[in-house]
Amino acid sequence: MLKKNTTLFLILITLFVSNTFAQQNDYKVKSGTISFKSEALLELIKAQSKELKGIVLASKKQFAFIVSISSFKGFNSPLQQEHFNENYLESNKYSTASFEGKIIEDIDFSKDGVYSIRAKGNLTVHGVVQERIIKSDVIVKHNTISLKSNFTVLLADHNISIPKVVHEKLASEINVEIKADLIVK
Repeated sequence: MLKKNTTLFLILITLFVSNTFAQQNDYKVKSGTISFKSEALLELIKAQSKELKGIVLASKKQFAFIVSISSFKGFNSPLQQEHFNENYLESNKYSTASFEGKIIEDIDFSKDGVYSIRAKGNLTVHGVVQERIIKSDVIVKHNTISLKSNFTVLLADHNISIPKVVHEKLASEINVEIKADLIVK
């Protein structure tokens, strides 16, 4: 799995570095935040990362986003963050989460407007790849893209087990929100 994450990272870096070949309709994340929320019976857990990286190749309708698992902050306590990284997401073994694939709808990113799109691709969390279709709202304005998406992730789909002792403190379905501003690369 580490090899796949390294490969995805190298692809992202290569695409960022190859600006001399970039078309005007290729975009990179200028700023991005990914947040999650676990609403269990006895506890609300929230955290976010401001280290979302990604690209959108508009002409090919392709995208790739990646985030470091250890970059999530804002937990209720340092111990909760430690358990997140060591016991559940195992960030030393599965250092990143990613989503890569294609945009289903035809969208002209050169025209300002508000669009609802669906992205079909592979969501990789905890080393487990799941094919997903994720809806997003996109605002195109003056060669920039603002992206917002809300979706859920089932822990069981990514082999993240919840011990019975914390079952009422950790939801089996996690709400995820992504906000990103992309600029022409």
